[in-house]
Amino acid sequence: RAPLVLRPTPISIIHAMIDIAIFGNPSQRTDSPALLRFLRALAARHDRIRLYAEPAFRKSVISSAPDLGPMLHFLTLGHPGTTGALRFRLALSIGGDGTFLTTARAVGPHGIPIMGINSGHLGYLSAIEIEKAHDLVSDIVEGSYTVSPRTAIEVTVSGRRLPRASIALNEVAVLRQDTASMITVHCALSGCPYVDYSGDGLIVSTPTGSTAYNLSAGGPLLDPEAPVWAITPVAPHSLSMRPLVVSDRNELAINVSGRSSSYLLSVDGAAIHIPADSHITLKKAPYQIFVAMRHDYNFIDTLRQKLRWGI
Repeated sequence: RAPLVLRPTPISIIHAMIDIAIFGNPSQRTDSPALLRFLRALAARHDRIRLYAEPAFRKSVISSAPDLGPMLHFLTLGHPGTTGALRFRLALSIGGDGTFLTTARAVGPHGIPIMGINSGHLGYLSAIEIEKAHDLVSDIVEGSYTVSPRTAIEVTVSGRRLPRASIALNEVAVLRQDTASMITVHCALSGCPYVDYSGDGLIVSTPTGSTAYNLSAGGPLLDPEAPVWAITPVAPHSLSMRPLVVSDRNELAINVSGRSSSYLLSVDGAAIHIPADSHITLKKAPYQIFVAMRHDYNFIDTLRQKLRWGI
């Protein structure tokens, strides 16, 4: 498929029409009263904003609320530089963290801020829960929100970019497959041999992804804007193999050995099988992904609420 063409509208054009891209998870309930209330409130501001929805999500919403059909335009595909390219001020991701990552893959390279509306489970990347999303309508229309820049990881395999997912906002994981035998992940940090991890695999997490797979594997929690990575082993054979935080200015070279002829490479959950003789290189992505949050957003408050600290 051709890439989405998304262009940011200059913030200085205060009274111009604002184009907003909407991505959602059609497998979740799109007849939710809170969701439909939020979309109708946005549609009511048609004097200031135009709404463009990803086709599958749009179809699912309209099946529950036909009245929204005329207000939700198709989010069309096209090539960069075409005259039909639309200009987007903001992308809304309605779902969980998985939907947010899908949205980031589509709009991140174009510098479009992404605001997450959580209708999933934990939703660490979300600005607000869907039940309270109606309160955000004025802020969205007026552009009254904070934009947080997030670093990402660029992945190459034997010198080539991956066909589907070569940029990770959350994490890159190297994992064993098709065998109960452990693998050994050989790492070199900026050309210097670093360590050999023996176990089920290895996670290299961005600060944004520190609350995802990295957290489940016992890795550290990181401030979302910190210029670092967390390198976390998965079920290490040796208890001396501990998570390590390194600068994201480093380049991490990875080779894998084991009894299997291949292993699994996961980039933000998109997994592919990699031949055992492949060489993986991780480095800081050439662009940042921008996350839109409410002005009163606080990462520590989010951790306290999501992880139920002190409760």
